[in-house]
Amino acid sequence: MKGRSATGDGPAPAVVIATAGHVDHGKSTLVRALTGTEPDRWAEERRRGLTIDLGFASTVLDGGVTVAFVDVPGHRRFVANMLAGVGPVPAALFVVAADDGWMPQSQEHLEALAALGVRRGVLVITRCDLMEPDLALAEAREALAGTPLAGIPAVAVSAVTGAGMDALRSALADLAGGLPRPDPGADVRLWVDRSFTIGGAGTVVTGTLGDGTLRVGDALTVGADGRRVTVRGMQSLGREVRSVSGTVRVALNLRGAAVDEVPRGTALLTPGRWWGAEVVDVRLAPGPGAPKPIRLPENMTAHIGSASTPVRVRMLADSPFARLHFGDSLPLRVGDRLILRDPGTHRIPAGAAVLDPSPPALTRRGDARRRAETLAGLPEGPDAGSELRRRGWARINDLRAWGVPVPEGAGRGGWLIDDAVADALAARLVTFVHEEDRRDPLEPGVPAEAARHALALPDAHLLESVLTRPAASALRSAAGRITLAGADGGLPESVRAAADELRGRLHRNPFAAPTARELDELGLGRRELAACARDGLLAEIGSGVWLAPDAVELAATTLRELPAPFSPSEARAHLGTSRRVMMPLLELLARRGLTRRVGDDGHEVV
Repeated sequence: MKGRSATGDGPAPAVVIATAGHVDHGKSTLVRALTGTEPDRWAEERRRGLTIDLGFASTVLDGGVTVAFVDVPGHRRFVANMLAGVGPVPAALFVVAADDGWMPQSQEHLEALAALGVRRGVLVITRCDLMEPDLALAEAREALAGTPLAGIPAVAVSAVTGAGMDALRSALADLAGGLPRPDPGADVRLWVDRSFTIGGAGTVVTGTLGDGTLRVGDALTVGADGRRVTVRGMQSLGREVRSVSGTVRVALNLRGAAVDEVPRGTALLTPGRWWGAEVVDVRLAPGPGAPKPIRLPENMTAHIGSASTPVRVRMLADSPFARLHFGDSLPLRVGDRLILRDPGTHRIPAGAAVLDPSPPALTRRGDARRRAETLAGLPEGPDAGSELRRRGWARINDLRAWGVPVPEGAGRGGWLIDDAVADALAARLVTFVHEEDRRDPLEPGVPAEAARHALALPDAHLLESVLTRPAASALRSAAGRITLAGADGGLPESVRAAADELRGRLHRNPFAAPTARELDELGLGRRELAACARDGLLAEIGSGVWLAPDAVELAATTLRELPAPFSPSEARAHLGTSRRVMMPLLELLARRGLTRRVGDDGHEVV
């Protein structure tokens, strides 16, 4: 990129201010007088004496603070260009000509700034060499009353004679000092307001970086789901730099995208930290003079940053809330401000603050009214507690992509759940396990996956969080199963009686395993035997071979009486059992390390 004057890590501290005001009220002339730079970039602009597209210029104020101006067009035909410049900036230089007073585009620019919630700025009455400023100032004050810009400082100037320019510079310095400090560690979202090519460099884009930090070599995505590009080079305020932090004007030389793939309105984003939104719920902010309660036409144009897209508006009952369906996917977060513009009247009846960039579907009668009631309790700023209370649970990555701060290390497995919701689910889970135990006493507890489905939880890590709540203290989780703490299995009396009878037989003859017919006569099928095993009453030492739980240790002790090595036949005779029992018993003894093989067919107790 040509035109560099210096190289460094980043520009001096700066603020970015957008001009606003009616066409031909002297915005560009004022910027030129402040900066010594011609903001009108195109020959057509200079020939016609009006700003058609965005212009940029900067100056250094007393104290070393740099102010960069985004000079926007005032003509009605170029309002979309004006909105592209105003959208990303935190403050405005509102210009009204003393000899012309408050005019139609003055009002439209005010509507745009009010819709965006811009609260800081300086009111400048220009051309005071042609007429006294009092009348124009009074008109402007009346128009600003009741808007976020009411009460901003006012300065009367003449860019021709220089009168008032020192006072304006002082007011700008005060404005710069009072602006909130951007977060240099925030995720990057740079709205592209110009895109062009430079010979030998390739694709270059410009924009206003509000928060975050950009460095040469950084990877960015073109939109939430677009291709990756790399920052090949960077300029800010005429200097080639290695890094910049918001708020600052910046030009990026990109590798990985042609110029037509990053047009105005594109958002360059930190990879993996933004989701695209096509439907959002918003709180409407009526513009100056708009009727209240506000009712909007169904089809409008939404502006955010430098982007504009058709939007279908659904009012949510008789409330200041609406659901917006965008024509394009936009990377939006809780608290973002939008401009809603009527393409028919060209007026801006309202702004909108995003409350939910991933709202639930409205499918049942009364859903719109209920949704409005929910939204009425939400803050405009992102808040994890509020999001979880409303949603119940959420992925941490989703929360962060919606602009909700989440502490590092919070949650389990990438999920967060609201404490009250987790407590209620824990109580439900205890009841569910009780009911399942009554329904099927042979198999106490429930599989963890069945518990997750019963609670309609989307991930097993959320179940783990539920099990940590005090209300779940009556439960135990082990080996993929959730049981009641201290449960004895709840065996039916008939099953316990049959098991006790079999244990009595085995007490008299420990290795006389019952046959399948004998088990059937006792009423001990596979499920009953499995329940007895879980309850510690019986143990299966081989397929269909059931003995007392201590039979293996007893066999090792008894076989120690034989001279080593002993054969399976000698072991069988000594234990007084059958080959059906002896062979799986010897295998189990060896697996547990209680015996070992000696020679081809011998065994000895370890």
